[in-house]
Amino acid sequence: MNLPLYQIDAFTRRVFGGNPAAVMPLPSWLPDATLQALAAENNLSETAFFVGANGAYHLRWFTPVQEVEFCGHATLASAWALWNVLGEAAGTLTFQTRVGRLNAVRGEAGAVVLDLPRLDPVASERTPAELETMLGLPVREVFSVAEGNFSVFAVLESEAAVRAFVPDFSKLGDIDDLVITTAGEETADFVSRCFAPGMGIPEDPVTGSTHSTLAPYWAGKLGRKTLKALQVSGRGGELHCEVQDTRVQVSGHAVLYSQGTVFLPEDA
Repeated sequence: MNLPLYQIDAFTRRVFGGNPAAVMPLPSWLPDATLQALAAENNLSETAFFVGANGAYHLRWFTPVQEVEFCGHATLASAWALWNVLGEAAGTLTFQTRVGRLNAVRGEAGAVVLDLPRLDPVASERTPAELETMLGLPVREVFSVAEGNFSVFAVLESEAAVRAFVPDFSKLGDIDDLVITTAGEETADFVSRCFAPGMGIPEDPVTGSTHSTLAPYWAGKLGRKTLKALQVSGRGGELHCEVQDTRVQVSGHAVLYSQGTVFLPEDA
């Protein structure tokens, strides 16, 4: 069986920026073990698989080691591929996922606008002192996510602290959560970085899903609903967020890096 494979850099306007995602449209679902093996072989933070047509798709995301509940950048990459490579004509794309229905529409200048659930910040079971031990630097505040509680957010003193942080993975690797560092109001409304060694992702270059919580948090702090965000990993990425009552609109650009064919054995 031959399967198409597209590698797309998401939340960037340039190749080698943003977050690379593998996008693999399928004629029908393969066994979960095969999907996981493909994601491991691709060895990117996420591989997106989808089945469907005419604007309606079932979408799943896999890291090299596990299926995940929620991924923004690979959703953006999938939407971009459908419109710009695969000839999808629908103006609105609907993705059925583990976190419910996610829509994508075309934005200005070729951007993709994702409609994501709003996951408001709540008090975390972890304390600033715990995060300071893990991170090795001062932490102003810690919060988590109301639904799922799969992420822990550490508010640092400055953008410079977020950028300069060098993780000790022997400490971060002890937890299964995503660990997100963030700070506000310097080169953007807020900046962040994201680490998930327990999920096979030492540092995720750009993480769309975490902005379902980061955007409401910083909207509350800054008193406005439209925000520019930067993820200040080595590759870097730019996201534009609009906080609504129950949803967060997250938009960004993408570029095609490569395309090819996977030659899958019949017994895979």
